[in-house]
Amino acid sequence: MIDDTDIQILECLVEDARHSYTDIAEVVDLSPPAVSDRIDRLRESGVIRRFTVELDRSQLRDGVHVLVTLSASTSAVDSVYSAVCDASSVEHTFMTADNTVIFSTRVRGDRIRAAIDDIVNFSRVDSYDVSIIDTAKWSPTIGGTEFALSCDECGNTVTDEGRSEQIGDNQRHFCCSSCLHRFRERYNRIEDDVDAPEKTTIGSDDDSWSL
Repeated sequence: MIDDTDIQILECLVEDARHSYTDIAEVVDLSPPAVSDRIDRLRESGVIRRFTVELDRSQLRDGVHVLVTLSASTSAVDSVYSAVCDASSVEHTFMTADNTVIFSTRVRGDRIRAAIDDIVNFSRVDSYDVSIIDTAKWSPTIGGTEFALSCDECGNTVTDEGRSEQIGDNQRHFCCSSCLHRFRERYNRIEDDVDAPEKTTIGSDDDSWSL
């Protein structure tokens, strides 16, 4: 479903999302309209979720760049992670396999603890560590990464023999026609249940009828 040309296009966009279709077309040896079609397909498939801007916040405001490491219980780590992700002042957020949440933020030097208090609910955290970042560099790359879509029905990898279809508001991907059929049937049943008129019973228990 995603070929080498798609990978090249993604590499161009990761390098600079402002690259025009003409710039990318010269790299991948396609016409600009063909590049546009491929980018539209990558967006519809969910590989590209959005185009954004990387800000160097040190150029926008003063502050101390800190790295915060949080340890939480298995039952609390998801809510801790979600709260950190939702905080507007947080720049990058990670959750490791051992349930550790790590994030970076820039705060005023005289209110580091207070700023972190605004982000983290410490009642749900077992322990934490705050480090002041001296230097940092973000170098996004997709080198060595294998892109593969997952089947929305069974979770298997979607190959060139897979199927894609717009179901509801989303573009769905399936490894085979059987998975597509099962997913569509289940989706239609749910839709039918939602659209079905609610029955209203009129009368007593002994003599009643339904609308």
